[in-house]
Amino acid sequence: MRVAVAGGTGLVGRYVVEELVAAGREPVVLSRSRGVDLVAGSAGLDAALDGVDAVVDVSNVTTTSARKSVAFFDAVGRNLLDAGERAGVRHHVVLSIVGIDRVGLGYYRGKLRQEDVVRGGPVPWTVLRATQFHEFAEQTLDRVPGPFAVVPRMRTQPIAAREVARQLVTLATGPAQGMAPDLAGPRVEQLVDMVRRLLRARGERRLVVPVRMPGAVGAAMTGDGQLPVADAADAPGARGGQTFDEWLARHVVRGGRSSGRPSVRGG
Repeated sequence: MRVAVAGGTGLVGRYVVEELVAAGREPVVLSRSRGVDLVAGSAGLDAALDGVDAVVDVSNVTTTSARKSVAFFDAVGRNLLDAGERAGVRHHVVLSIVGIDRVGLGYYRGKLRQEDVVRGGPVPWTVLRATQFHEFAEQTLDRVPGPFAVVPRMRTQPIAAREVARQLVTLATGPAQGMAPDLAGPRVEQLVDMVRRLLRARGERRLVVPVRMPGAVGAAMTGDGQLPVADAADAPGARGGQTFDEWLARHVVRGGRSSGRPSVRGG
């Protein structure tokens, strides 16, 4: 079985490729470095999807702008689906984010557009919404260097990116499900606390400054807006096993960074 991975050189994409190989599948990486421009929908996309059975879309854009996010995910989604229909792709799987319909961040508007495009597309589909990755704490910390770490107040149930990749592969190699159960880690965390523990693990001294986002966005972020929905709690595969502290012990070296590259998840 050949499975194309859009964004296969990113954090989750690399894990998806590794999990596909481990499962005895043949991954096809779709990225600019491999001659495929997902935004432009270049001719290389049709050639890359030749003989592909399923597509896993973990492509991403780094932005907080709603306009840029919507433009990116709309273009990539439509190009992948149109090319997939021409190539006879049987299953289109998208990684999305828990809470994008409850938290009004600009980046999330693009993810909502992506989901809408997939629902209206010509290829049978599955959307997996996952919570923020453990690496999100590191991304937040490194966003602004200096003696202060400005961290938004946010409740989340973080999950290991590797576990998200494994679930994406399971979904891609099965039948289309529509909206899959939300996928989250084993424990609810406060992002501010995660950042403080990350600093201790690195052996760094920085003053953490918690900031609540204004209005309804802040209320959703500090409440349950980015936690998995209740009816997914007992669904198979709805919980990862690795806690944030276990991830810290494995991936973060004192005085250094984690071995993975953070991926934008919003918040």
